[in-house]
Amino acid sequence: MSDNASHQVVTFRVGEDEFAADIMAVERVLRYVRPTVVPNLPEWVEGVIEYEGRVIPVIDLARRFQIERAGGDDAGGGGASTRRVIVFAVGDEWVGAVVDSVLEVVVIPGDRLSPPPAIFRGLSAEYLRGLVRRADSKRGGVAGPDAALLIFLEVERLLSATERLVLERALANDAVARAVDGSPRSARGNDA
Repeated sequence: MSDNASHQVVTFRVGEDEFAADIMAVERVLRYVRPTVVPNLPEWVEGVIEYEGRVIPVIDLARRFQIERAGGDDAGGGGASTRRVIVFAVGDEWVGAVVDSVLEVVVIPGDRLSPPPAIFRGLSAEYLRGLVRRADSKRGGVAGPDAALLIFLEVERLLSATERLVLERALANDAVARAVDGSPRSARGNDA
């Protein structure tokens, strides 16, 4: 899996774990605003927000990956003030992802990217592009055996085709319900 190409990524924290996503897949980072709940969706879908005139689904990565947040589900890991929604460009669509904090933009040398170990099989392996040992400034920028792992996500695979269809149907049903009862159900995130 390692190659010579470098990868510029946005790093972020979910629970105690650090993740990365290719910067080209990140549309925007928004301050967290509680999404509007849409019924009949998986528990890891928090709801929807309105962004740039479009209604987009927002998934909670902690729930999606079954990661415990420090201080409980509503505490936001590092605190509610650091919680963000990363808007990912997934094909022609946008998907929001709730993270506990956005850390930095870094360049990962291709030779530092390793394939996920065999323990990551099945559905969880589909989300992963690879693992990266973080360089340690105390070791002269070299990643030692005890270096923190950075989980490099394959953003395009956060939602399966089946899950996209379920979301589309739920959003269409919600749009019909709004048209019938006339209630506004939008939330707008603010730029981080």
